[in-house]
Amino acid sequence: MNDPQLLFQPCQLGTLSLPSRIVMAPMTRNFSPNGIPTEQVMEYYRKRAAAGVGLIITEGTTINHCAANGYPQVPRFYGEDALAGWKKVVQAVHNERGKIMPQLWHVGNVRRLGTEPDPSVPGYGPMEQSKEGKKIVHGMTQADIDAVIVAFAQAAQDAQAIGMDGVEIHGAHGYLIDQFFWDGTNQRSDQYGGSMTNRSRFAVEIVQAVRAAVGPNFPIVFRFSQWKQQDYNARLAHTPDELKTFLQPLVNAGVDIFHCSTRRFWEPEFEGSDLNLAGWTKQLTGKPTITVGSVGLDGSEFTSFLAGTKEVAQPSNLEGLLARLATNEFDLVAVGRALLQDPEWCVKVRENRLTELLPFSREALSSLS
Repeated sequence: MNDPQLLFQPCQLGTLSLPSRIVMAPMTRNFSPNGIPTEQVMEYYRKRAAAGVGLIITEGTTINHCAANGYPQVPRFYGEDALAGWKKVVQAVHNERGKIMPQLWHVGNVRRLGTEPDPSVPGYGPMEQSKEGKKIVHGMTQADIDAVIVAFAQAAQDAQAIGMDGVEIHGAHGYLIDQFFWDGTNQRSDQYGGSMTNRSRFAVEIVQAVRAAVGPNFPIVFRFSQWKQQDYNARLAHTPDELKTFLQPLVNAGVDIFHCSTRRFWEPEFEGSDLNLAGWTKQLTGKPTITVGSVGLDGSEFTSFLAGTKEVAQPSNLEGLLARLATNEFDLVAVGRALLQDPEWCVKVRENRLTELLPFSREALSSLS
């Protein structure tokens, strides 16, 4: 039951054929000057594919909207120069028999004035926000919503055109799409606010537009989370019934795979069951799911590494993960920090060289290796 080789079985999910069940989780790296992925970025992803990652989901890439970006040197997914850079990444990963898709991203109200590419543009979000009489977040109009939907669809179409194997839509962690989901940041009185169905409408319309742009056979992954950067204890759904109400419209819109973001994969999502968020999502929708959350490491929080710290996340055994995978609780396993620290993580696990696994420390964030 606890054989690590389970992670390295080929996997067919609809039209997506993967050489292993390991996914590289999207992790923002800030190493793309002017939004263009470099040769170094290409090599960073190539090495993970060569070591046995079945599916690489890239760091968040911004769509073509004036307020999509919130951080320096984040790659974009528009413009001939950036797309040419991503095409090289695709070719490098495919040469290693891996699969790759971009995570399409709009940060929403997280953006601050002064951020590239246009420092005069404020954050965009479901509701206007002001501070000391100055507007810091632009409340989105219907025209704004329509423009963002078009930008997501165009990015997906471009991904298909350069040979990507699908797209992931970032609907998690308190960024724009999630800001519409969450009643703490969405108190609109129009068709995009109020009930869970209304708060999900923006995401559903994005998925519908993406599906229309790429056709029926191009995989769409949707990433969502209960927790937010602003509130670890936030919940979109408090019960399985509420979770089904949230997920079913996304299924109907065209989502193929759900990427279920949790802070610790081993924690049960609802009382009375050991199933995690990915397990419940698979059971409720019948769709394949990706689990994620401190895989291969102890439970120390990723966010604690974003500020100055000497904390280290130690490797942990994979027995609990493998037991869940063996029962088909979920289909794929996304690995984040462990893969960021060590490009050879997959090889070491496959060859049972577990004593060689590296702890994760903040220093890993300062370079691409």
